[in-house]
Amino acid sequence: MHFESPIKRRHSRQIMVGNVPVGGGAPISIQSMTNTETCDVDATVAQIHAIADAGADIVRVSIPSMDAAEAFKKIRESVSIPLVADIHFDYKIALKVAEYGVDCLRINPGNIGNKDRIRAVVDCARDKNIPIRIGVNAGSLEKDLQKKYGEPTPDALVESAFRQIQYFDELDFHEYKLSLKASDIFMTVEAYRKIASQIDNPLHLGITEAGGLRSGTVKSSIGLGLLLMDGIGDTLRVSLAADPVQEIKVGWDMLRSLKLRNRGINFIACPSCSRQNFDVIKTMNELEERLEDIVVPMDVAVIGCIVNGPGEAKEADIGLAGGSPNNLIYQDGKPNSKTKNETLVDDLEKMIRGKAALKEKELANIIVKS
Repeated sequence: MHFESPIKRRHSRQIMVGNVPVGGGAPISIQSMTNTETCDVDATVAQIHAIADAGADIVRVSIPSMDAAEAFKKIRESVSIPLVADIHFDYKIALKVAEYGVDCLRINPGNIGNKDRIRAVVDCARDKNIPIRIGVNAGSLEKDLQKKYGEPTPDALVESAFRQIQYFDELDFHEYKLSLKASDIFMTVEAYRKIASQIDNPLHLGITEAGGLRSGTVKSSIGLGLLLMDGIGDTLRVSLAADPVQEIKVGWDMLRSLKLRNRGINFIACPSCSRQNFDVIKTMNELEERLEDIVVPMDVAVIGCIVNGPGEAKEADIGLAGGSPNNLIYQDGKPNSKTKNETLVDDLEKMIRGKAALKEKELANIIVKS
C-alpha cells in the first residue's frame, strides 16, 4: 500500500529547533517531555536517550527552578537531540538556560509576567538565535481573559495567543511557533483552526492532559487527527500519563497512518475470528516486541485466514495468510514459502529482517547517488 498522502499541508514559515526544521514544509516533527526530576541529571539523560531511540526529533525538559537550570547545563552537555526548556513564572530561568545552549524556549503568556520580562526573554533569544514557543494553555489563561470569557473557550485561547503575537511583532521577533492547548478536543481543534487561517507561523499541536495510555491515545488521535487531516500542524506532542516513550510511538503511529511520515513497520493485521488458522493476537504481540528496532519503512500484513489474507499480503512487503495445513508467506506480493504455526513467528521475523536489510541498502544507494 504505497501511495502519497492526499493531505495538503498549510503553508507556514520555518524555524530551526537545533538542527530540526519546523514548518515551511518540513516533515512534521515528533516530540515528548521528560517526567524525571530534572535535577537528577543521570535519570533525565537516560530518559532523553530512551525517547530519542524511540524516534523523537525534539525533547522538552521542565526547568522549574534555578537548580534545575544548573542541572540542564549538564544535561545539555550529555545529549545531542534538540532540547526545549519549559519555563513558567520565572523569566530569569529562561535567560539562564539560554546561556547553556538550549535549542528552544517555551514560555506561557498566562504566567511568565509583564511585557518587560517577555522583552528580556525575546532580546536574549534574538541575541542567541533561539526560537520561542508561545504555549497558550486553557488551564492557565490570563486572569482578565478568564474574567472576560467566564471559562476557557477557543476565542479566549486565540485572544491570548494574539496578545503575544502582537507584542512579538512590535519587538520585530518572528522566530517562534505557537500552541493553543486544552484537554477538551472540540476547544482545541476550533482554536487551532481559527488561528491557522490568520497567521503563517508554525503550529505545535497537542491535546493537553489527555489522560492515560489508552484514553489519552484515543483523545489525542481524534483531536490531532482532525487537525492533521486539515493540513494543520508542523510539530506535535502526544501528552500521556505514561512513559514518554509511548508518546513517541503513538505520534509515529498517527503520522504513519496519515502517510505524513514513515518509520518502522506498518502492520496490517486482522482482529481475528474463528476462521483464523493461527493465533493472530499472540503472533502480533510477539512480532511488535521483537521488531521494535527496525526503523526502515515497510508494510507487513498478518491475516489469519484465506478470506482477506492473500489480498492484503499481495499489497505488503511481507505478508502472511493463514492456511491449512500450512500458512503462506508472501514477499513483494508473491508467494514465497510455507510455514507451520510452531515456527511462524521465527520464520516471519527472519524474512522481515532480511527485507529490512535490503531496503536499507536501497535507501543508502539512493542517498549516495543524490
